[in-house]
Amino acid sequence: MGRDMMAVRITRAGGPGVLEVARAPRPEPGPGQVRVRLHAASVNHLDVWLREGKLPVTLPHVPGSDGAGVADALGDGVTGIQPGDRYLILPTLSCGACAVCMAGYGQHCARFGIVGVATPGCYAEYVVVPAANLIPIPHGLDFVQAASFPVAALTAWHLLVTRAAVRAGETVLVHGAGSGLGVHAIQIAKAFGAEVIATAGSGDKCEAAIGLGADAALNHTLGDVAGKVLEMTGGRGVDVVFDHVGADLFTANLRCLAIGGRLLVCGTTTGGEVAFNLRDLFSRQQTIHGGRLGGRRELNDLADLFGRGLLRPVVDTVLPLEKAAEAHRRMEGRAHFGKLMLTMG
Repeated sequence: MGRDMMAVRITRAGGPGVLEVARAPRPEPGPGQVRVRLHAASVNHLDVWLREGKLPVTLPHVPGSDGAGVADALGDGVTGIQPGDRYLILPTLSCGACAVCMAGYGQHCARFGIVGVATPGCYAEYVVVPAANLIPIPHGLDFVQAASFPVAALTAWHLLVTRAAVRAGETVLVHGAGSGLGVHAIQIAKAFGAEVIATAGSGDKCEAAIGLGADAALNHTLGDVAGKVLEMTGGRGVDVVFDHVGADLFTANLRCLAIGGRLLVCGTTTGGEVAFNLRDLFSRQQTIHGGRLGGRRELNDLADLFGRGLLRPVVDTVLPLEKAAEAHRRMEGRAHFGKLMLTMG
C-alpha cells in the first residue's frame, strides 16, 4: 500500500459515471523525469472529451493536464529541481531538442503532446513529467490557484498575445466568459489595454464577467449577439474575436468582425464544420488564427503576471479527487464561472 496511490481513471467511454476512483501503482521517474506529489489539479473540457472517447487513448487512462504539487523523486540526469519545492506543470510535451523547442515554442514541435492525453495525467496523487515541464509556483499562490491556470490561460495568451498581438485601444469579443478560457481571455485582453465585450449564458455570469474586468457583457441566450455587438461598436465591429465555441458562432463572429479584424479559434464545442465566402475574408482583410496551448516561455510570462497580481486565478468550486465525476457533471451543466478544481489529501 505504501507504494500505491489514489487515482481517477477513465475505464470506458461514456458519462461521468465511467470515472473510476481506485488505487494504482505509484509511478517511478525515468531519466530526465520528476515525480510530483500533487496537491491540486484542474478540470478542463479536454478531460471531458477524453472521457467521451473523442480522443484516442489506451484505457484505463488517468486524465488531467493541469497540476501543482511538490517535487517528490528525481530520475537520472535531473538537475536544477529541488525535492520538496513547489512546482506547477507545463501541460505541453515536446522533444525538447528541435529548433522550435529550443526557441521555447514546443507547441509547434512535430512530437507535440499533452500531459494527461499522451501520458497519464494529474487526476492522481502522483504524476511523472519531464523535468523541463516544471515551473516554480509564484510566491503568494497556493496549490489550487497554481493548478487553475496553465491550460486555459496558456491557450488564451498564445492566441491573444503571441498570435493576434492584441494592443491598447482595440476591442475584443470574448465568448464563453464563465469558462476557464473566458475568464483568462478577459483578463489578458484588459492587461494589454483592450476594451472587452464578453458573452455568457446567464445574467449572473454577465455580471461576473463585468466584475472580472469586461467593459460590457451580453447574454447570448437572448439572441443576435452579432447585431448587438455591431450596435455597441457603432457598426464598426470588433478588432478581435476570441472563440472556443465553434460552428454555432462562426457566421456571427465574421459578421461582427471589423475590417482588418482577427478571429481566434481554439475550440469546437458545438462542432468544427463551417462554410463561408472567401471573398468576404479577403475583401475585408481579415485573418483567422487557429491555436492551441503555448510553450514554456509563454507560461513563464503568465506565472510572473499571476505572481505579481496582474492576473488572478478564478476558481469556481474545489472538490476532493474522489468527486471528479461531480466536477465533470458541473462542467457539462455549465453551472460554473471559472475553474473546477480537484484536491488530493
